[in-house]
Amino acid sequence: MTSLRRRTLVLVLGLLLLGTLTISLYNFHDSRHEIGEIYDAQLAQSARLLQGAIHAQLPEEQRQALYRAFNAALSQAGSHRIGHPYEGKMAFQVWDREGHSLIRSSSAPAFEQPVTTPGFSDQTLYDVNWHGFLLPDERHGLQIWVGEREDVRQDLVNRIVRHTLIPNLIGIVVLSALIWLAIGWGLRPLQNMAQIIRKRHGGSLEPLQLTPLPRELEPMQAALNRLLSQIEQLLQRERRFIGDAAHEMRTPLATLRIHAQNALQASQAEPRNKALNHLLGGVDRLTRVVNQLLTLARVEPQVARQAWQPVDLEATVRQALVELTPWMLGKGLELALEVQPGRYLIHGDGPLVEIALQNLVTNAANFSPEGAEVEVLLSTDGEQHLVLSVRDHGPGIDEEKIERLFERFYSRDNPGGAGLGLSIVEMIASHLGGSITLGNHPDGGLLATLLLPRAPHDEP
Repeated sequence: MTSLRRRTLVLVLGLLLLGTLTISLYNFHDSRHEIGEIYDAQLAQSARLLQGAIHAQLPEEQRQALYRAFNAALSQAGSHRIGHPYEGKMAFQVWDREGHSLIRSSSAPAFEQPVTTPGFSDQTLYDVNWHGFLLPDERHGLQIWVGEREDVRQDLVNRIVRHTLIPNLIGIVVLSALIWLAIGWGLRPLQNMAQIIRKRHGGSLEPLQLTPLPRELEPMQAALNRLLSQIEQLLQRERRFIGDAAHEMRTPLATLRIHAQNALQASQAEPRNKALNHLLGGVDRLTRVVNQLLTLARVEPQVARQAWQPVDLEATVRQALVELTPWMLGKGLELALEVQPGRYLIHGDGPLVEIALQNLVTNAANFSPEGAEVEVLLSTDGEQHLVLSVRDHGPGIDEEKIERLFERFYSRDNPGGAGLGLSIVEMIASHLGGSITLGNHPDGGLLATLLLPRAPHDEP
C-alpha cells in the first residue's frame, strides 16, 4: 500500500472495528444476562402478588368470584387498546392440592399436569418454550406458577443489540470520513514540504527552512539538508577539479602546440630534435599533472567518508617504499628507512597513508642531487602521536616560501612538477587528525614531518 493516508485509515478502522465487535459481543451477553435477571425478578414478584391476592380473607363464594374476575381480566391481556403486546405472552396459573386449575390466564399453556418443580424452570409445550417460576403455598395447598415465553426475552435482546449495533455501524462510517479528513489535515505539513521541494529550482541546493514544522518532520528536514550539503560539496569538488584541470592544462597544452609547430617547421635535424625533446618533456609534465589531479579527485571523497580502521603504520610505510624503490633507483637515488623501537598503530586508512608517503618521497626525490639519499624515519612523539619524517639532501628552501608549498599548483622552482603533491599530503593529514610541517634540516636539505595520532587504546 503506497498511500500513508490509506494505510493509517485501514489500521485505525481495523482496530476500531475489532474494538467495537469485542464490546458488542460483551454487551450482547451482558444484556441477555441482565434482562434475564430483571424478568426473573418480575416473575417472582408477580407470583407473590398473586399469592397475596389469593390469601385475602374472603368467603368461599367471594373467593370463587375473585378467581372468575382474574380469569376475565387475564383473558383480555394483549387485546385491549390500553396495554402492551407482550401481555399476551405472559401467563399465570394456580392449582390446588388435587391439581385442579383455579386461576388460568388465557395465554397460559395447557399443562397436562401441574408443574411440581419449585423455583425457576423451563418447559416446552406445543413447540413453544416457556420460562416460569413456581411458588408453592403449603399453607393453602396451592401451586402458583407465573411464566413467559422465551421469545419475549429474545426479542427484547435482539432489539437492544440492533439499537446498539446500527448506530455503531453508522458511526463508524461517519467516523471513517472524519478520520480520513483528519489524517489528511495531519499530513498536510508533509504535503507542503513536498510541494515546496517540487517548486524549487533544479539547481537550488540551499537548505530547507520550513516553518512552522512539526517535530516529526524535523529529522526528515535535517536529513534532506544534510543530503543537499553533501551534494553541494560534491559539486564543489567537481567544479574545483574542472577548474584546476583547465587552469593547469591550458599553458602546457599551448606550449606543446608551440613545440609541435617548431618541430614541423624546423628544416634541420638539430632544431627539430630540440623541439621534440621539449615536446616530450611537456608531455611528461602534463602526464604528472593529470595523474596528480586524478589522485586528488580520488582522495577527496575518500577522506570525507572517514570510515577508518586500525592500520599498522610500519607495515604500510615499508610496503610503500618497496613500491618506490625501483623508481628511485632509476633516478640514481637511494632510499633509507629507519624505524625506532615501538608500536606504530593508527586509526585511519592504509591507502591514504601510502599516497601521502609517495608524494613526500617523490617531492624529496625531485630536489635531491644524483647519487643522494632520501631518508625516511618512523618514530614516536610521546604517547599520543607517531612521527613519519622524510628528508632530502637538496638545497632546502627559503623560510618565507615554506607556507606557499602547500598551495595548489605552486611547484617551487620545479618546472616539471604539478604543484599538487604537498596539497594532497596536507589534506590527508588533516582528515587523519594529524598535521604536516616543512622545515630546513640543520645539516642541509628539506625535512617534511607528518604527525599522526596514535590509535586509541594502543600502548607504546
